[in-house]
Amino acid sequence: MHDFCFTIPYGLILVCGGIIGYFKKGSTVSLAGGLGTGFLLILAGYLSLQAFHKRKNSYFALILETACAAVLTWVMGQRYMQTSKIMPAGVVAGISLVMTGFYLYKIATGGNHFPSKAE
Repeated sequence: MHDFCFTIPYGLILVCGGIIGYFKKGSTVSLAGGLGTGFLLILAGYLSLQAFHKRKNSYFALILETACAAVLTWVMGQRYMQTSKIMPAGVVAGISLVMTGFYLYKIATGGNHFPSKAE
């Protein structure tokens, strides 16, 4: 599976989560975190998609995706440890941990793999 297939929806979910957090609780931290991280992930997914169209890998996008997911895992994990609330901190930390593992796997295996061209 290619990284942009997961990264763009993951970024959209974070953007929506930040907006929902702002409207439900008035939390500007949720808004800034969700929008900031979400848009960075959407940008990284877009860069990866553009590189995929050229049959190349965007290692910049992979590193950006990994860094965003790892930081989000740490921040939301800390929030979960403070509050012990599964929603939303525990869920976001869990999803971000899985995504960090996925991105590390993609880096370790050389990025996106391309099928050979049919002559």
